[in-house]
This record gives sequence, C-alpha cells and structure tokens, in this order.
Amino acid sequence: MTPERRPLSLVGRSALASLLALVAFLGATGFALDRAYTEGTLTAERNRLQSFVYAYLAGFDVSRYGSKLLPPDAPPQPGFARPGSGLYAAVSDASGRAWSSPSAQGLELPLDQDLDPGVTRFEGPLATASGKVFMLSQGVAWDVPHHDPLRLTFHVAESTAGFDRQIAAYRHTLALWLTGLGLVLLLLQQVLMRWSLSPLRRVAIELALVERGQRERLDDDYPHELIRLTRNLNRFIESEREHLQRNRNTLADLAHSLKTPLAVIRSRLDAEAVPPALTRDVLDQVRRMDEIVAYQLARAAALGHATFAAPIAVAPHAEELVRGLEKVHAARQVLCEFEIEPAARFYGEPGDLLELLGNLTENAFKWAQHRVLVSARVLPGSGARRDGLELVVEDDGPGIAEDQVERLLQRGVRGDERVQGHGIGLAIVQDLVRAYRAVLTVERSPELGGARFVVRFTPG
Repeated sequence: MTPERRPLSLVGRSALASLLALVAFLGATGFALDRAYTEGTLTAERNRLQSFVYAYLAGFDVSRYGSKLLPPDAPPQPGFARPGSGLYAAVSDASGRAWSSPSAQGLELPLDQDLDPGVTRFEGPLATASGKVFMLSQGVAWDVPHHDPLRLTFHVAESTAGFDRQIAAYRHTLALWLTGLGLVLLLLQQVLMRWSLSPLRRVAIELALVERGQRERLDDDYPHELIRLTRNLNRFIESEREHLQRNRNTLADLAHSLKTPLAVIRSRLDAEAVPPALTRDVLDQVRRMDEIVAYQLARAAALGHATFAAPIAVAPHAEELVRGLEKVHAARQVLCEFEIEPAARFYGEPGDLLELLGNLTENAFKWAQHRVLVSARVLPGSGARRDGLELVVEDDGPGIAEDQVERLLQRGVRGDERVQGHGIGLAIVQDLVRAYRAVLTVERSPELGGARFVVRFTPG
C-alpha cells in the first residue's frame, strides 16, 4: 500500500514558487546581459579592426604610376609581423592579393575579395583552414597622379581565440554572480517567509498543546488577520467542553432515572411471596436489563475521538483493573504480567479507557489457563502531532481461529456457551475502537500461544 501523499506545506509552496520565478528572472537577466556584452565586444572587435585598416591606409603608398604598392615601414601592431600571432593584413586589387603581412603569408585566408570604393564589410566568425577569424574589408580608390585611380581593398583579420576567451570568462563570472545572488535572494525570501508565517506556526504549536491537555486555550495576541481565527478556535474548544459536560450530566440523570425503577422491581420481588421460578426468571431479566442499560449509557458517553482531550496514563488504570480481576479469578490462579511504557497515554475519556481495557482483560482472564499479558507502547507522532498508542492484551488460552474472529466480534455471540457472559464485551470494544478511529486486530499470540488483541490509536 503506497503512503498517502501529503499536500505541500505553505513554506514549501512559497519556496518552490520563488525558486521557479527566480530561475526564470535570473535566466532572462543572464541571457540579456550575455547578449549585450557579446554585442558590445563584437562592436569593439569591429572598431579595433577598423582602426588597423585606417592605420594601414595612412602608412601605405604607391609608386608614381601606381605600378607598385609601398607598405609602411612598421605595422600598426607587432603581431602583423609575427607568424601565428592571429593578426593578419592584406591588400588586394582586381587581379587578386597584391600584398600580405608576414603573419598571413602561406595561410589560406579569404583576404583577396574585391570591394567597390567606399564599401566596408565586417564578417565573422569565418571558418578557415587556419581557424575562425573576424575580418574587416574596405574598398578604396587610390589617386595616382597622371593616371586613373587605383582600386584597392584593404583586409584586416584576427583570430577569434581572444574573443572566445573573453566571452567565456565573462559568462563564467556572470554565472557565478547570478547563482550567488539567486541563492542569497532565495535564502532571504525564506527568512522573510518564515518570519511572516511565524504567527501561523504559533497557532499550530498552541493547538498541539491544547490537544495534549497542557493548556486551556489559545493566546489572543495575534495579528488582526488571525485574531478572528484564534477567537473562533477558542470558542469551539469551550463549546466542545461545555457540550461534553452537558452530556455527562444528562447521562448521569438518565442512569439514575432508569436504575431506580429496576431497583424497586428487584426489592419488591424479594419482599413479596412470588413463586421461586418466577422470581428467578424476573430477577435474571432485571439483571440483564441492568447490564443493557449500563452498556447503552457507557456507549452514549463514549464520545470517541476527542481533539482536545487531556492525556490519561495507561499504567495506573490497567493495574487497578487487573487487581480486581485477579481476585475474581483467584481460584484459577491466573497471573497477569505488564509491559507498559511509562510514557503511554490515552487521549480520551477515562471511562472509555476503563471500558476498553476492562472488556479485553476480562475476556483474556476468562479464557486464559494461567497467564495474561497486558502491554502498552507509544506510537511516536511527527512534529507537533500528539503520540499514538498501541494496547495489547494476550493470553495462553485456546486462541481464536482466524475464520471465527469476525463472528465473535458480533453482539451477543459467545465463543463457548459454558463460559459466563452475555457476548457483548467484544462488541463494546469494537464500538469504542470505531469511535476513536483506531484499529483492532485479533491474532494468535507468538509468546503465549492464545488470543492476542491489538488496538492501535494512530498519532494525531
């Protein structure tokens, strides 16, 4: 059986929503910053190559009749004179490349395009045999005295390695900063959320204390958004207690009203001259009616699962019950042992605990040969939930067959007609278990060999 899936807490919902919003916001911010930085760096690269073109335009010259190009004595950047530097320059005319820098000689680079005068073209990254490059080309018309203008195209290219390193370093730094900022913002949001929800947490803690019987009501010093809730809860707690007290008073009056006529009938039968057989039959029916009245009153008084019930120690009540039963069954020499944890508590009415334990132990004493074992252990609750309880009563009698369990739990059914009783004890146990939302299990005792009754009250 798969465990029940609990709804996500308010703090968990807030954390998840904040995380999703923060990831979306920081992702969009990171993308925008990355695009802006990349575009800015690309513009800076274009301007850098443009400045090299201008430097070569200022440094170049041609022969008198334009038959020969005269490069500058020194390049605008030492890298143009060093092979493998990543900086390349060339000048082309209509027939192809007319000049190239020492760094570009012997390399397959697209430095031979011919552009119209006044046209500037920036490209990149371009895949070449020597790696990816950015390239800026500018077409010019060089004036030559006594000759037609000479059409030339100046090319400057640079490897993308430096550009890629710069972008990678920026992205790495940006990712670290955005991640750190996101974690700080998320932590701050959680701190603020916990502070904002602290009054609700106080309500939950105080309710748990009220459930455990450690305080009478909730405090009144809450924010105005919660004050109506806490007041209504206090009214509900007081109303439940008043209702319980009214039920007790009414049932006490009813018990007195019903038992008095029965007592009168019994006394008149004892006093009048009535045939013995009739006296015996009537007294038997009166006694049975008395038991039925007691049971119905106990059943009506068992209000079942109480949210704000005070805890009742199990050990003293169990010991008191067993002392009486040991006297009743002294002739059979039945011994009862206890394995009750000191912290075991029952959250409900003392009468319900006595009714439950009394019927189970009395049933065990009736069927036991020599030994009865009464156990109680705590079922720990999680968080502010109150602890649960497991009650176990087992004996060394003949036990109950698995196919007979359901039948014996029915009202009026007895396991053996020779054993004294009316067959309603286990039915009362069943009613109480149902009223307290507990679980009753009947099995064979692995230690004593007889019947084993287990009642589990889940933490709540």
